Amino acid sequence: MSGTPILLEVCVDDPVGLAAAIEGGADRIELCAALSIGGLTPTFGLMIEAAETGVPVMAMIRPREGGFAVSAEERGVMLKDIEAARDAGLAGVVFGASLADGRLDRDTLAFLRDAAGDLDVTLHRAFDLVPDAEAALETAIEIGIPRILTSGQTPSVMDGLPRIADLVRAANSRLVIMPGAGVTPDNAAEIAKATGASEIHTSGGETVTNTDPALARFGFAPERVKRTSAARISATRAALNDM
Repeated sequence: MSGTPILLEVCVDDPVGLAAAIEGGADRIELCAALSIGGLTPTFGLMIEAAETGVPVMAMIRPREGGFAVSAEERGVMLKDIEAARDAGLAGVVFGASLADGRLDRDTLAFLRDAAGDLDVTLHRAFDLVPDAEAALETAIEIGIPRILTSGQTPSVMDGLPRIADLVRAANSRLVIMPGAGVTPDNAAEIAKATGASEIHTSGGETVTNTDPALARFGFAPERVKRTSAARISATRAALNDM
């Protein structure tokens, strides 16, 4: 491969997944809880453990599942969670906020961006629900957000490649457009080539069956879950390196 290598970010939601992502060669970690519902704010203990790995870590700042409209009470919680990420020694935070019509909530995003200070920031896939992606892109740039995670406003990144490529061109290096949602070892290079993206986001997950059926029977876990796979991450890294 010639030129600058594609940065590979891996999202994880537990200590085992964190170790697997690093073993597989992740360049950066997005740290979450509850990836099965898109990711929530991780515990402070997991933040501290992640900070000790030596790999840059971004903490998801999302206080609940569901939509991305942020109440005054939730804004206060998100502020404290950003402070916790800083206190834990993490590299950055990931957040989003929307208005009722799906447009970005500029005031809340500016408030959170200011709270982040010198921490790195990613705008998460609340972006994929906006009615006007180009206008939302300009809003993010004006606020000073350096990165947007997007699947191109489709559930799967492969269906959103043309839109992502358009966004990369429109951003014109003013911020990073990072494709995610359905990235695998088999399609990672295609995604990077089709979009011109310099960073790629993946869970590196494989679906496994719970070995203890009682966990599902009592409602403590689903019957089948996704687990971070060091082998899948390593294969994704290799595919990007071989471009």
